[in-house]
Amino acid sequence: MLGNKRTRSDQLTTSCFAATNDHPDDYNCPYHIHTSHPHHSTNNYKHTVIPVAMNPTITLPATVGASCVPASNERQTAKVIRITDGDTIVVEIDGQEFPLRYIGVDTPESGDIGGSDATEFNRSLVEGKTVTLIKDSSEVDRYDRLLRYVFVGDVFVNNELVRTGYASSGSWPPDTACDAQFANTYQTAKANMVGLWVPTKTAKPYIPPTPTLNTNKSGIVSGSEGGSSSASSCPNGCTEPPSGCVIKGNINSEGVKIFHVPGGGSYDVTKITPSKGERWFCTEAEAVANGWRKAKN
Repeated sequence: MLGNKRTRSDQLTTSCFAATNDHPDDYNCPYHIHTSHPHHSTNNYKHTVIPVAMNPTITLPATVGASCVPASNERQTAKVIRITDGDTIVVEIDGQEFPLRYIGVDTPESGDIGGSDATEFNRSLVEGKTVTLIKDSSEVDRYDRLLRYVFVGDVFVNNELVRTGYASSGSWPPDTACDAQFANTYQTAKANMVGLWVPTKTAKPYIPPTPTLNTNKSGIVSGSEGGSSSASSCPNGCTEPPSGCVIKGNINSEGVKIFHVPGGGSYDVTKITPSKGERWFCTEAEAVANGWRKAKN
């Protein structure tokens, strides 16, 4: 979902994107898996790399931000029949339905602050519309979601989600043609405090992490990223937070381990349930060593 989403090397492997979020064989990668992902249900989605018919004669409009899309790459038209969340849709191609993940962007996960807003904005952009799909390098991710740049009319949907502040940018090799474009758009959206970056009483704008992560309950920073000699430690994660250990190691509905630090957009609403395997940590290094990745918002 924000953040996030990184180079997003959170869960990247050398094969990430070779086949396949969270983008390819991953998209084994950092794109999150969604509860409503069609592969978690018994439907008739095609679960193989699909031999879709491409039309190289389809031309793109003069769309802002679209110059990064390789002009010679495969493209096709499809109809959007359903919205899964902020960065995942279901399209119909030649009578078959396929889940599709937008390349290079990430929106908040379902249940996180901003998740429903991103979903509704995505819905307003593409639901029920005919869109143009363009590949980068990968055909699908490990969950058999198509990986595509998506255009509706003169709107470059991937870029528009970032421009309006409903998504963050990220890098998931080898699908990187628009990385620089999305990163620049992301920084502008944050600077202008639009979309999810608008300060509110319930959600904070994204704040880049600092080296000072250990904060005691009075809010006083007590250590650095690696911890301090005076701080408690949770090398394997703690079921109860020792004094000064405030990092929340959450496990989402897809089984993805994500940790949250004070000041993050979802920190205050994140609850830790030890019986589910969730843990508290004193440092980011502890969380990472135990298989957690940092939240994107």
